[in-house]
Parts: sequence; C-alpha cells; structure tokens
Amino acid sequence: MQTELSGLPTRPMQDRSADPRVYFAAERTLLAWVRTGIAIMAFGFVVARFAQAGTVQAPDLSPYLGGALAALGAIAIGTGAVQYRRFCQRLPLAVRPSSRAQGLPLMLAWALVALGALLGVALLR
Repeated sequence: MQTELSGLPTRPMQDRSADPRVYFAAERTLLAWVRTGIAIMAFGFVVARFAQAGTVQAPDLSPYLGGALAALGAIAIGTGAVQYRRFCQRLPLAVRPSSRAQGLPLMLAWALVALGALLGVALLR
C-alpha cells in the first residue's frame, strides 16, 4: 500500500459511475426545484389576493405582480424538469433507472408547470 505525503495509507479511487446515489441526488435536486417553484407560486397568489382584499393601497399592480410570480414559479419547475431529464439521459446504463422511475417525477413537474400557468392567468383576471 502506498502512502501519501501525510503518512496516511491511500486506497485506489473507486469507480463512482455505477453508484445509484447519483440518480437519487438528481431526483432530490428536481424535488428541490419543485418545492421552490411551488413556494414562489404561492407567494404570487398571496400577493395578488391580499392586495385585492384591500390590505395594500395599490391593488392595480398586485394582480400583475402575482401573475408574474406564478409564472416565475412555473418556469423554475420547468427548468428543473429539463435539467433532470438531461442529466438522467447522460447517466451510464448501469445507473440509469427505468423510464417508469423517471416518469413520475417528470409528470408531477410538468403538471405543476401547467397549474402554475393557469394560476398566473387566473390572477390576472
């Protein structure tokens, strides 16, 4: 066994390309994008509705700001879904999960993108 300059024994590097934790990390990253997008959309809803209830003096701007935040949240979720799909396609076949495993998180993400777009349109009315 070789030793480094520090005197500690070194081991050969393990091949991390077949580590399933890589895929799970990508899935957690997608879910973080989804969580962030939902929070931004919810904040947009709150901005639009509380201002319309009369708690803010400038209600003319609030529906547009709320709609923009809802759209921004939908864009964040869509961006995370695209990055997740691209990353999963680049994984080695040994680590790549079945297409069914990728389908549910992507279906959830794209459904939330559609709902965020609808929320943005509804807040503008």
